Amino acid sequence: MPERPRHAVIAGGGIGGLTAALALHRRGWRVTVCERADGPAALGAGIVLAPNALRAFDAIGFDATRAAGGAVPAGMGLRRPTGAWLSRADTAGLVARYGRPPLAVHRSDLAAALAAGLPGGALRYGADVTAVEEAGGRPVVRTASGEFTADVVIAADGIHSPLRRRYFPGHPGLRYSGETAWRTVLPAGAAPTEAAETWGRGRRFGTVPLADGRTYLYATAVVPAGYRPADVRTELLRHHGTWHHPIPALLERIDPATVLQHDLYDLAAPLPRLHHGRVAWVGDAAHAMTPNLGQGGCQAVEDAVVLAHLLDGRPVPEALAAYTRARLARTDAIRVRARRAGRVAGLTHPLAVAARDLAVRATPARAARRALDDLFEGFTLPGVPAGRAA
Repeated sequence: MPERPRHAVIAGGGIGGLTAALALHRRGWRVTVCERADGPAALGAGIVLAPNALRAFDAIGFDATRAAGGAVPAGMGLRRPTGAWLSRADTAGLVARYGRPPLAVHRSDLAAALAAGLPGGALRYGADVTAVEEAGGRPVVRTASGEFTADVVIAADGIHSPLRRRYFPGHPGLRYSGETAWRTVLPAGAAPTEAAETWGRGRRFGTVPLADGRTYLYATAVVPAGYRPADVRTELLRHHGTWHHPIPALLERIDPATVLQHDLYDLAAPLPRLHHGRVAWVGDAAHAMTPNLGQGGCQAVEDAVVLAHLLDGRPVPEALAAYTRARLARTDAIRVRARRAGRVAGLTHPLAVAARDLAVRATPARAARRALDDLFEGFTLPGVPAGRAA
């Protein structure tokens, strides 16, 4: 009698959860993704997939370029509100050093492409996970639409992860960074842009072109937690409306109904481990970080691919312990780096801002390359030689 496939239940249908599901499905696991939303998200924003995330996708045979609708190099530069450049990425240099540049993609397109690789019925909408209990040595996952017995549970349930709070009740939880962020995507036909981020005094504005002609916009401001303006466009024009071209023109084109606003939080401290029994945490649920390095989603992809690799043919408890050893130090180091980068980018005192800008312009290229090396070349699969897929 053939051995039954092992069953993974994934709590959360975001990028990390879907990547974990696809990676495990391609290794012969039966997968069930429990997503609390009633259907695919109608709204969304962009994500920049750095070379480390693209290498992780390569390891499971997933073509992120196709998901993006084509190759859109997302080389990034830094500017002042006047338009003067503080630094500028060399896209050709990124390709030469890392094999490819970062890739810009709409989150909903990426999620749809990942979901399309799953078997029918694997993705369950309206199935919020309400409890995980033990029964005969295996977890039983209870949801609003039924229950599932699993061999492993993957908690990809986001920055406010109920499963994290349940299993680590003594953890201090989230810390407010002091900034809020607005994100939206403009339809094709907006003013021409290139990927860039502009730093002012306690304010930032970013533009990222997408493959189909749309433009991903994001903006930040130092404000009290929970601050919500009555008129989003007026608020953004107040913060950024006098900045360099084409920022004012882009702001005039936004549809306020599509603008997402989220206060920026990260974990106040690392989790003691990324697993508990037969439950493992990935992405924001495991190591919520601010978006200042563009690595939140990328680390979720890395988590998912490494976890699936370690679960391949190993007993679950052994695999999850190896997952914590493989991922905890790297993800926490990046969380701390992102926090520090946010403090620098969010400076408000004029003298501190002037010193920051001077330091950015004076940073040697080799130092900038070393910082990127740590991020972009840090993805590895335990036991697999560098440069080889699993």
